[in-house]
Amino acid sequence: MEHELIRKTKEAVIALFGVELPSVELQPTRKDFEGDITVVIFPMLRFVKGNPEKIGEAIGNHLIGAVPEVSRFNVIKGFLNLTLSDEYYLEAFSRILAEEEYGKAPSQDKGAVMVEYSSPNTNKPLHLGHIRNNLLGYSVAEILKASGKKVYKTQIINDRGIHICKSMLAWQKFGEGITPESSGLKGDKLVGNYYVAFDKAYKKQVDELVKQGRSREEAEQQAPILLEAQEMLRQWEAGDKEVVSLWKTMNSWVYKGFEETYARLGVDFDRLYYESDTYLLGKEVVEEGLRKGVFYRKDDGSVWIDLTEDGLDEKIVLRADGTAVYMTQDIGTAIQRVKDFPDISGMVYTVGNEQDYHFKVLFLILKKLGFTWADHLYHLSYGMVDLPEGKMKSREGTVVDADDLIEDMAQTAEEISRELGKLDGYSEEEKKELYRIIGLGALKYFILKVDPKKRILFNPEESVDFQGNTGPFIQYTYARIQSILRKANFDKEKFGKNSTKYRNPIHPKERELVKQLLVYPEVVQEAAEQFSPALIANYTYDLVKEFNSFYQQVSILGEEDLKVRDFRVHLSAVVAEVIRSAFALLGIQVPDRM
Repeated sequence: MEHELIRKTKEAVIALFGVELPSVELQPTRKDFEGDITVVIFPMLRFVKGNPEKIGEAIGNHLIGAVPEVSRFNVIKGFLNLTLSDEYYLEAFSRILAEEEYGKAPSQDKGAVMVEYSSPNTNKPLHLGHIRNNLLGYSVAEILKASGKKVYKTQIINDRGIHICKSMLAWQKFGEGITPESSGLKGDKLVGNYYVAFDKAYKKQVDELVKQGRSREEAEQQAPILLEAQEMLRQWEAGDKEVVSLWKTMNSWVYKGFEETYARLGVDFDRLYYESDTYLLGKEVVEEGLRKGVFYRKDDGSVWIDLTEDGLDEKIVLRADGTAVYMTQDIGTAIQRVKDFPDISGMVYTVGNEQDYHFKVLFLILKKLGFTWADHLYHLSYGMVDLPEGKMKSREGTVVDADDLIEDMAQTAEEISRELGKLDGYSEEEKKELYRIIGLGALKYFILKVDPKKRILFNPEESVDFQGNTGPFIQYTYARIQSILRKANFDKEKFGKNSTKYRNPIHPKERELVKQLLVYPEVVQEAAEQFSPALIANYTYDLVKEFNSFYQQVSILGEEDLKVRDFRVHLSAVVAEVIRSAFALLGIQVPDRM
């Protein structure tokens, strides 16, 4: 309808004033004025001379005759407010009913997108920071799919390096053969405990060396346990059988623990990459880049790229001893992914904002190397998550564990639900599942409703409020609609298959609800373009507010006119379906009963 109104408005201006407008500005009519779509007259005054109200009146009268869907208009200063007919909204609603997956675009054949998220280290369990990363990456992948794109979900697991050897060495020294099975601990938690144990032992040795007269800087570099970890890394790189065997064993513990957390969090991946396989990638590319003049070699043998003309700095890509840096690895990994999935035309990297500069450099290097897909790389940068208690520190064991947080959210949901007395008649098993759905929904919604770039102060109690812009409030509205549908004996199997020609006129609240539903496909596309689940979250909240206003002001099941009742039941069913669809894009479940 917007495209049609723009076209007809341009035709009106030509017919009335003999002027061709380059563009027409439309916007939703403000709530305090009558109308659905507003044509903004002020920008036209550069081309059409005269009083804006009179210009608006003339265009409005022209549109009444030229566009059947426009039933009336009013002009407030330089704003032409158009009201669309009831027939337009009824026809639009019938089209929504006829669509199988309303809001989702057909799959496109052109270029796939790879979305990378999670990418943890194998020396500790997933924590609160990982939760935001996973939720963002998973949701963006789902939104991109809904917008019509083919998507591959991936992660690169950081399974090598000195930090991994620290956990391994501490387990050797202090573990006494303990395993996840013998301890009853998840494997990632067990390994994480030894990362903390290493740090405690290291700090103790540093303090002892300082007491012996060494400077703190010397002590930190010469602590025996650190030197042992460095030697273990050298042995791993040399392929020492015992070290590699221990590395494989402890990593397998961690992977099993990660899988359990991912399952609880409701995220998945299509392909896994491991740093132990990719850390040597990119070195051949650097050699090729040297031949092309993209990189240059310094006198000490190290290889660099000069990005000062691009507003950045000089960046090393190979050390003097020929070893790779992270940038080299990331260059090689990106290229390898396109080899593995030739239909990739772009990639999204979900990584915290402390890596903003790294990705600017990476994307620029790939462009200079001549890869056309480098124009379609995006860093989904996000702010950190804090709790009221303050920041988290992995080495000191003060990290907010992801599993513990998920469990705490379920407990918080249980406490609040019991206080409100909402679950009478549920079995204990049903209650437990519902607490999980509410708690996890609260956590996900609280994080995803915020623009990714903003830092979050996460308050668990606030997130499980059953009022306001929260996951449980939206879930409760969905469950309320399901209750209405059950009482109406609504047949989900026939839903949308026999769209009825509904009566005219429609109630203003029905109209507002249909208007809100019509926006959903546009919101999905916009969220995909901006890589922002927050747009989906806040659209859903607005839809729910509109439904609750409708629910409070019109009778649904008590309506005596059966056609009106039928329409309102179907309208409620569509609202529920859009809530379910939108929440699925956020990775959130909706319960049928609450």
